[in-house]
Amino acid sequence: MTVTTSHTNRAPRSAVVVNPSKIDNWDGLRSTVDGTLIRAGWPAPRWFETTEDDPGIGQTHAAVESGAEVVFVCGGDGTVMSAVSALAGTEVSLAVLPAGTGNLLAANLGLSTDLATGLAVALEGGLRRLDVGTLDGRHFAVMAGMGFDAHMLDATSDTAKKHIGWPAYVLGAMRHLKDRPMRVTIRIDGGTPMRRRARSVLVANVGRLQGGLRLLSEAQPDDGVLDVAVLTPNTLRTWLALGWGLLRRTDRVPALEVFRGSRIEVLSNRPQPRQLDGDLIESGDRLIVEVIPQALWLCVPEPADHPDLSIDADRAGAAVARSSGTTVTS
Repeated sequence: MTVTTSHTNRAPRSAVVVNPSKIDNWDGLRSTVDGTLIRAGWPAPRWFETTEDDPGIGQTHAAVESGAEVVFVCGGDGTVMSAVSALAGTEVSLAVLPAGTGNLLAANLGLSTDLATGLAVALEGGLRRLDVGTLDGRHFAVMAGMGFDAHMLDATSDTAKKHIGWPAYVLGAMRHLKDRPMRVTIRIDGGTPMRRRARSVLVANVGRLQGGLRLLSEAQPDDGVLDVAVLTPNTLRTWLALGWGLLRRTDRVPALEVFRGSRIEVLSNRPQPRQLDGDLIESGDRLIVEVIPQALWLCVPEPADHPDLSIDADRAGAAVARSSGTTVTS
């Protein structure tokens, strides 16, 4: 693996793209972000609010046009995914300030929902260039999915996520354990079609699911390929075996096949719910995904070269806690 890293300018211009529906204390958020950046010698950021009609793409484009070199994104998975679409292929870096209840990208960075750690990571100035996936003209940094995983997201209410966090997804998953599998044809990099009776197909840039569960142990966010997980459990017993294998991190997990490639085509015998980076999109009978290598600059903790980004994110959180005298959870 070749890791491409860099550093931000010492005092870059920045902007904040925020989903106001995910923020309980707007004044507190703005005061904390502005105050932290100004004390660090950065110019005060410009602020852009998402809307129901535009979840973040237009606002991120506007932030770039305003001269921002770093765009902080504060919202749920949909807000982050929109910003990724706008920033892919540019030299402007993305800094995640998690809000909401999902935050798959933040989970893979080990940042959880801690604002102070997100700011600390950006202020350290470390950058890492990551791959980005594309689907139907949209971009994603974590994963695209079809079938059971999207059913689970659809069955999990925002209220449940807000009150009990990631375990709410377990409750949503239980409602669909006995669903009929889909018949899929999978082709990777134009190779021989593979036919499976699958419950879910995930095309991933990184390996963690909600709750930090690692599905794909070999997935790396900057290796120029995407990892494909095909889940084929057909009974409650095989579901349990699959879950136990993932928890134990065994080399061979029952009812799970893993492939890798730069272009993945998945065709289903009937329309299925689909998701990008933990956010539901329209249903469809196909999932055609390609990778754009090294497409996104992401603010990451130093030294920024570990395959599992959360290792260094934990260290950044501890550093900001020591410097501020506060406790930071990750």
